[in-house]
Amino acid sequence: MLSLQEISDRMEIEDLMVRYSHAVDTHQWEMLDEIFTPDAHIDYTAMGGPAGDVESTKKFLAAVMPNFSAFQHMISNSAIRVEGDHATARTMCHNPMMVGAADGERRLMLCGLWYHDTFVRVNGEWRIQQRVEEKSYMFVAPDALPGS
Repeated sequence: MLSLQEISDRMEIEDLMVRYSHAVDTHQWEMLDEIFTPDAHIDYTAMGGPAGDVESTKKFLAAVMPNFSAFQHMISNSAIRVEGDHATARTMCHNPMMVGAADGERRLMLCGLWYHDTFVRVNGEWRIQQRVEEKSYMFVAPDALPGS
């Protein structure tokens, strides 16, 4: 049976991952400073992005996200392992995105991936120390729905 501390740790880590999704989906890049450790390493290369620190990740997201008119990071199925003040997780992410095409039409892009995260407890609060994406699938629909 899980202890109250283990339950609390898992819920705090899940909340941290949800806050990441909300920060990205609402373009609140400054929130990433409260989600990642200052020395965090973020690797988006599996899905075509860069790898780097928090500042370079915020700059990348601020530059690329305006290219998408709609998006949602949906996370689930987290397998979290907590050992004291350190934890790891593998979490599923489904991210539909609406992207403009060269012909002026919008296309629906479906991205499926896994987040491989390493967490540390800093001053009593969980932070992501490393996030590495693993690609599951990427699909761009040939045509967007009319009026979407």
